[in-house]
This record gives sequence, structure tokens and C-alpha cells, in this order.
Amino acid sequence: HPVVEKNLTSRFVPNSLQINKGQAWVLTGPNMAGKSTLMRQVALIQIMAQIGSFVPAEGAQLPIMDAVYTRIGANDSLSEGLSTFMVEMKETAELLNEATSSSLILLDEIGRGTATYDGLSLAEAILEYSVQKIKGYTLFATHYHEITAMAKQNPKLIRNGHMEIVADESNDQNQSVTDQGIQFSYIFKEGSVGRSYGIQVAELAGLPDSLIQKAKLSLKQKESNKTTSKL
Repeated sequence: HPVVEKNLTSRFVPNSLQINKGQAWVLTGPNMAGKSTLMRQVALIQIMAQIGSFVPAEGAQLPIMDAVYTRIGANDSLSEGLSTFMVEMKETAELLNEATSSSLILLDEIGRGTATYDGLSLAEAILEYSVQKIKGYTLFATHYHEITAMAKQNPKLIRNGHMEIVADESNDQNQSVTDQGIQFSYIFKEGSVGRSYGIQVAELAGLPDSLIQKAKLSLKQKESNKTTSKL
């Protein structure tokens, strides 16, 4: 990422990515792990190459794209009576109606502005539409981990990737995943991760310790109830 790298005081972690026409990568991992940076990196490199600029990579094979379509971030338009979720859906609709098989499509956390099952169902259907109808080049970041199962159903069209995280070595190895701290490696790897580590990210952000401990306890109870209900 030419802009992020320029502004970092530490070393920028480079990554490689291969994506074929009609294929989608489903990206999972916690916030701050680098999913959005990776997606923007791909878009910027494509645009730079297509205008005849240098490309910040050791090597690249890039097709000619007709457009780069993105649905990233959260904003509303209150003056027009549009909620954050309505803006998200309107922008997604425009993307899906205009993108072609020669388009680069970046979708970041689609469906997060509504109820969990509503959002998950929409996200699954949008990803399926992208690979089956549009057949462009798609990067799809999500915290809905259920979506990673779609790669098993369509292994040629959908692949799972994640930004690696490592457990904090200063913590007791016998601690549960919920109690462990995390460190970001910013390395892109194939395969999915099973959780988003949202509480650990909130802890890194500085939320009060008593609040964090309460959230961890609540999460353990919810995950326990979920496991019990499956049995």
C-alpha cells in the first residue's frame, strides 16, 4: 500500500495475492488486522498500473479492468432521509447493477447495519450473486464467519483467506482463547479464522478493565449456551 507504507515509522508488511476472473476471496480476521488495507492495496495497485504508473511490487500480472467498485465504510445521508444501512444497500445495489466480469469488486463488511440473521443472509446472497452472475474479481471482507462455509460449496469460485493473528506470548498458554491477548502480524494467509477477537481489540483500544472482563464472561456464557444447544 503506497500511502500507508509512506506514513509508517515501522516496516510495512507486504503481501501477495492471486485472484482469477469470476473468483472471490472471503477475508476474515479481527478489526485492525489489515483486511481493509489489503483490499485498498489491491485497488490502488490496479489503478496505478492502468494509468501507466509504477507498481509497488516485486512483480505483477494485471488484467485491464473497466472499473473498481467499492462498498467500504459507514455513513448516512440524513438530509435525504437515508439511514446508514439504506446508504449501504443503495451503494451495493448500484455496484451489483453496474459491475461486469472485467470489474474489481471490493465489499467490506456488507450487512452489518441490520439484525444478525438479516445481515448474514444478505451478505451470503450478495457474495453468491457476485461470483455466479457478475463473475468479476471480488474481495469480500466479513465478520460473518458462517460465510466461509460457502468456499466448501464452491471451491473453484470462492476461497477463504485471513489476516494472521498470534496469541500474546506473555499470556498463560492454558488460558482460553477469550482470555488471551492478540498480536497482529498483518500477514495474509489462505484459510479462515473462527472468530473476530472483538473484545481483545476493544481491550487494546483502552476500554475499562471491569467492562472488558464482564464482556469476556458474557461471551463465554453465550458460546457455552450455543454449544449446549447444538448437542
